[in-house]
Amino acid sequence: MIAKWLRFLPLRASISAGFILVILLLGFISTLSGNKLIGDTILKQAQNKVTHDQDAAWMVYNNYLNEVRMIIDFTTKREDISLLLKNNQKEMLYKSLNEVREHYLLDFLSLTDQQGIVLMRTSNPEKVGDDKSQCDLVKLALEGKNVSATQILSRQELLKEGGTALADWAFIKIIPTPKAAPTDKQEETSGMVLKAAFPIRDKGGSIIGVLYGGKLLNRNYSMVDTIKELVYKGEKYKGKEIGTATIFQGDLRISTNVQMASGERAIGTRVSEEVYQKVLQEGNPWIDRAFVVDDWYITCYSPIRDMAGKAIGILYVGILEQPYRDLKREVITTFLTITAMGVILVTLISFYIAGRITKPIKNVVSITRMVANGDFSQEARVNSRDELGYLASSFNQMIKRLRDAREELEKWGKMLEEKVEERTKELQAAQDQILRSERLASLGKLAAGVAHEMNNPLSGILLFTQSLLKRTKDNASVQEDLKVIEQEIIRCSRIVRSLLDFARETKPEKVSTQINQVIENTLALVENQAAFQNIRIVKELDPSIVPIPLDANQMQQVLMNIIINAADAMQVGGTLTIRSAHTQENGFVEVTIADTGCGIPEEVINRIYDPFFTTKESKKGTGLGLAVSYGIIKKHQGFIMVESTLGKGTTFTIRLPHNPHEENHSPGAMGGVGEGVVA
Repeated sequence: MIAKWLRFLPLRASISAGFILVILLLGFISTLSGNKLIGDTILKQAQNKVTHDQDAAWMVYNNYLNEVRMIIDFTTKREDISLLLKNNQKEMLYKSLNEVREHYLLDFLSLTDQQGIVLMRTSNPEKVGDDKSQCDLVKLALEGKNVSATQILSRQELLKEGGTALADWAFIKIIPTPKAAPTDKQEETSGMVLKAAFPIRDKGGSIIGVLYGGKLLNRNYSMVDTIKELVYKGEKYKGKEIGTATIFQGDLRISTNVQMASGERAIGTRVSEEVYQKVLQEGNPWIDRAFVVDDWYITCYSPIRDMAGKAIGILYVGILEQPYRDLKREVITTFLTITAMGVILVTLISFYIAGRITKPIKNVVSITRMVANGDFSQEARVNSRDELGYLASSFNQMIKRLRDAREELEKWGKMLEEKVEERTKELQAAQDQILRSERLASLGKLAAGVAHEMNNPLSGILLFTQSLLKRTKDNASVQEDLKVIEQEIIRCSRIVRSLLDFARETKPEKVSTQINQVIENTLALVENQAAFQNIRIVKELDPSIVPIPLDANQMQQVLMNIIINAADAMQVGGTLTIRSAHTQENGFVEVTIADTGCGIPEEVINRIYDPFFTTKESKKGTGLGLAVSYGIIKKHQGFIMVESTLGKGTTFTIRLPHNPHEENHSPGAMGGVGEGVVA
């Protein structure tokens, strides 16, 4: 469509428009590519940062868990604790353990005997005597192991360990959250705790009890605020906190510094269903952009696991996406500005170059019009030594020779008139005939001389046209015009050559030849051509076929004509299948060439062997290929048939005799070219 539009423009405008279109296209492609590359790079940078931030958050989380672990470890190693427990001095033991709990801000600290029966709870002294031996951490501690982990404690367990105050502190009202997984649950009564349990040993090393304790994470903002301060250092962007951290119990926010529109912490809101599925159900981290409460963040969610490895919660960190969006916009704006300046610069250069190219061409076109009107006195200006200069020089030589030829023709005309006047009346009729013959002969010689003299400058024009094709590769409009000139000359040569081939009565030089080798040689000539790049070639050649008498060159010409026609019929691609085999009738070798192309219309299939008949587009064929092939097969005493279905493909079948001197080889052969056609 663009090429057709450019044809109506002057050459200079076409060249400039071609330059501008190419630059705009490249600018558009580079802008899209740059936009994606910049976006991906900035997003990758943000994702890398949030991944590092998540590592820092886990360091803080594990430090808090290790702190609980160290408190319990330190307390169990105190000699007074072991002695007080062994001597059953409960009042002194309670006082010591309660001081530890209050000093280190533990939410609960409890003691069991060597069977796991609770002897003391510092946060709820009245609740004792229950069996904790089946609790995961206490059970391992009774086996002599020092353990710590994150656990979910039910409301009943919270009531036992810390009484109503601890259970109420863990209670969270669930706030309906967009994009969260559907749930009928309206409140959360259980709590997430960091818990450790260590065995207490006497001087002999025997286990005499277990001390366990922990901290409740629900509404405990110390950890998330420490993460935010450590990782983001209170940094803000346009008045908004640049980073946030959150601890989820399941998919519920139980500790966070993400704020709602009211300014309150977003306790009780839930994570999206997509993140819930990825992190809690599948147990994999989530690193991507996400809408958190009221803005977009680059986020990282990773599962918090209990002692058994089950995902019971989520640790989250997120970076505000707005700074990265603004950075991306600034970089792309700069990139587009540079691209626009490049387009303007190239446009100016293209106008200058187009003027340099079209000025001498306009001069040649102007003089061509004068010559067409009979004025041979003008010559083109030669202003350079490049291809355009050579073209102008050759054009001037052609004009000079045409001028000389015309003068010679006028001289011959005057001479003939003088000779006619010198003849006598008695020989008038004979002389007139002789003069006409001489004039025709002279005109023939003159025409031959003119053709000879014009051939050189035309050859020069073709040479320089081909040189211009190489020099103006980036100029689509000039390339198109030059290619038309080149193709027309080549087409004339091809038509003359085809006419000679058709008229020539060349007798086949038959020698014993393997037909499979002829097929292989023909395919080797064509399969690397551009027309066959999208065509799959299938060879099914019978290796048992014996050599037969034929002219290999002529048979290769037949195969080449049919194969090239098949390629023209499969311009969008397809399959070309070539088979060789013995026919069921004795004495024949059969070659089948089948394509999956457009097929031949039924109304023209009977005319395909007629000279000069073709269904190809104008200038793409002479209509002599199949006519020549028909004659070659006839000289080999064989025959050719065609079957075609419109839209599905065409199959040519060639049968060649083993003994071409015999009159009959099989029913229907008749020693010639069979014209069987099936549409």
